[in-house]
Amino acid sequence: MSRVTLAIIAFFGTALVLYWQVQNKHSGDTDNRVKDQNTPDFIIEDLRSVEFNEQGLVNSRVTAKHMEHYDSTNQTYFTQPVYLVYPDQGKAQWQLSADQGKLNKETGKVVLENNVIIDAISAEEPIQTLSTSYLELDLNTMIMTSDRTIYVTGKDFNIQGQGLYADLNAQEVKLTSQVVGTYEAK
Repeated sequence: MSRVTLAIIAFFGTALVLYWQVQNKHSGDTDNRVKDQNTPDFIIEDLRSVEFNEQGLVNSRVTAKHMEHYDSTNQTYFTQPVYLVYPDQGKAQWQLSADQGKLNKETGKVVLENNVIIDAISAEEPIQTLSTSYLELDLNTMIMTSDRTIYVTGKDFNIQGQGLYADLNAQEVKLTSQVVGTYEAK
């Protein structure tokens, strides 16, 4: 074999090895992009946020110890969220807190889980506290629902029931089944 033939073989061999390395690296980048979809697009510590409705009025305020947002699923996850909700009247009437929360920005639905507590802001409200392990809140309609056990504490009464339907705009709270309670007359 001549030198020219060996040089051509070496040149094409080097080109083939370099092409293989580029293709191998490119397929490795694709694998990394798939893994990156499981990482949040942004993280916020000690979150403080205000959301407004179409009329420009405050719809809700949220604080959280930790927040992670995923653009690919339009989901936001919270650790120790506290929501102040503002029904149609424009005043905050309820404070919702939990250990974990999730917001679907597309639907406007908030899911609160573990140690969910709903406190009335005004001491004049007949119902002062509701607690449960799971709650859904639609920020568009201001309707809260749950299928879990609900504990209600108010002025001179305690109630326990299974399931909740609450329309914050209409100021209606209903326990859906297995309701028992005690009332203390003063």
